[in-house]
Amino acid sequence: MNYFVRKLGFYAIALWAALTLNFLIPRLLPGNPVDILLAKLQQRGGIASPAVRHSYELLLGGNSKEPLIAQYWDYLVNVTHGDLGVSVTYYPTPVIQVINTSLMWTIVLVGVATILSFLIGVGLGAIVGWKPGTWLDSLVPSTTLLAAVPYFWLALILVYLFASTLHLFPSQGGYDVTLDPGWSVAFVLSAVKYGFLPAVTIVIASVGGWLMGMRNMMVSTLSEDYILTAQAKGLTNSRIMRHYAARNAMLPSIAGFAISLGFVVSGSIVTEQVFSYPGIGSKLLSAVQNNDYALMQGIFLYITLAVLGANLVVDVFYGVIDPRTRARS
Repeated sequence: MNYFVRKLGFYAIALWAALTLNFLIPRLLPGNPVDILLAKLQQRGGIASPAVRHSYELLLGGNSKEPLIAQYWDYLVNVTHGDLGVSVTYYPTPVIQVINTSLMWTIVLVGVATILSFLIGVGLGAIVGWKPGTWLDSLVPSTTLLAAVPYFWLALILVYLFASTLHLFPSQGGYDVTLDPGWSVAFVLSAVKYGFLPAVTIVIASVGGWLMGMRNMMVSTLSEDYILTAQAKGLTNSRIMRHYAARNAMLPSIAGFAISLGFVVSGSIVTEQVFSYPGIGSKLLSAVQNNDYALMQGIFLYITLAVLGANLVVDVFYGVIDPRTRARS
């Protein structure tokens, strides 16, 4: 029990530190979101008076006349109430609404792609690592080449082949704009068709890392005493591979997979930009380009919560399945 209490305390402190950095870092960037809003107002013929500036500051959840510590306290209170401010880029839409409209697109696209790349990479890695030195093993270095290929370059190749040349899939967008968003069969099929190429881009670029890591762990596991003991008992090779070698070799991959799932929330900025996909990555890029502090803070907060939650699940999972972890701590 002490192990789990210490872990919860550690992640509570980590969350507080992340919130503090999330508050400070955007304020160290050049520019001011209030000035951006005032510039847009003046372009439309409005008057940027001091009263208007003060109103915009309050609307965006800040006040330059307050000391930094007071702004920090207001920020923490607003976060606990789910108030992340108003987005400058998508003014006057609240930040939480901007994030929620894009988050599901990213979770479905990047989440499914991450799961597929993990399953394919770990499965192939286990097979290749079970018999090192074969012709399959000689093909492993080619997968690392795919991992080194930039996302945007690979995405452009797929667009050229399957969208521009073969016309099998659309090149941009998240769904057919003539359809009403919802859970209808036509809309879901349209979303799958539009998300196929972005998902394939992420899978191809990610599967090599999982394959190489699992293959190396399998090779190391084959020299363990419990593998020799299982072979001495006369167990079949398939059972030894599945129940002894692969189960132990994939533990580091499971930890990496959980962390990767945490970063799913951040999206794939380059891939989403190439395909004009309506995910959270494009929103983050727009926030950075427009010095949208509130939107940046909101997205970073979601990413922080997802990553910390994934790491907490991994630590708890290891504590449950491996008593040695609890004993060491």
